[in-house]
Amino acid sequence: MRDLLISAFNFMSRIGKQPINIPANVDVKMADGFIIVKGPKGELRQALHSDVMINREGDIITVTVKEPEDKKQRSLWGLYRRLISNMVIGTTEGFSKQLEINGVGYKAVLAGKNLNLALGFSHPVEFPIPQGIEIKVEKNVVTISGFDKELVGQTAAEIRSLKKPEPYKGKGIKYSDETIIRKEGKSAAKGA
Repeated sequence: MRDLLISAFNFMSRIGKQPINIPANVDVKMADGFIIVKGPKGELRQALHSDVMINREGDIITVTVKEPEDKKQRSLWGLYRRLISNMVIGTTEGFSKQLEINGVGYKAVLAGKNLNLALGFSHPVEFPIPQGIEIKVEKNVVTISGFDKELVGQTAAEIRSLKKPEPYKGKGIKYSDETIIRKEGKSAAKGA
């Protein structure tokens, strides 16, 4: 009996079964295997998997799959619910990530459509800002914002990869909420 209850419970996706509320200023359309979300900040589109079904009733969207017993389809269920939710949030509120630049002489400066970084190399590093991304620099903090969560995260990861933080002095680029585990430097060999 217990196994039947557990197996019946496992056919539901905890994230996928939650409904998505659509604000009044957001337009959601489904066409040609895509879901298109248009809001005040921009327009996003996402290709839909053939096993995922989307139902809209008024201002509420629910996501389901053809076979909830299938493990792969259950994972798609939660994934697509989260993707659509992020599209709605992104087109209304937007997303942002903050990076901190630590190190003597390390700095970032905006120059047109590029972010110029001095990271201790013999040359400055020029990072082209992708379309749909806005970058602000205040002292040693770089704020990356946009309405596409994936693009914001990818841009932040690419900037961080230019000079990852090192564990001895913490020099480099890190996320503002990231903790760098420090290592103790090598001590000189003790004489006899």
